Amino acid sequence: QVQLVESGGGLVQPGGSLRLSCAASGTIFSATTMGWYRQAPGKQRELVAKIISGGTANYVDPVKGRFTISRDNAKNTVVLQMNSLKPEDTAVYYCYAAYRGFGYWGQGTQVTVSS
Repeated sequence: QVQLVESGGGLVQPGGSLRLSCAASGTIFSATTMGWYRQAPGKQRELVAKIISGGTANYVDPVKGRFTISRDNAKNTVVLQMNSLKPEDTAVYYCYAAYRGFGYWGQGTQVTVSS
């Protein structure tokens, strides 16, 4: 059973930074595509960034140049470094894993950007 545990959310002022981490278990991590999604109140869940097993990363336009996704295959973790945060980045952020044709979600972590 694949399990994902996120950490690192919180409250930050506009322009600040947060680092989200996701620890995975129950998977051959190096063969797993990992990603971060977010869901703001009243909105659909949306992809933020993803990183394939080889390390190539993709980002949605609103976060390009501000967010960086990375993975450590030795530690089975994926990290989302978020800089220059804006109020519109406020959402619950979810870690996602795609493994052997199935998708798995973490429990989510709240990120609030407010002064």
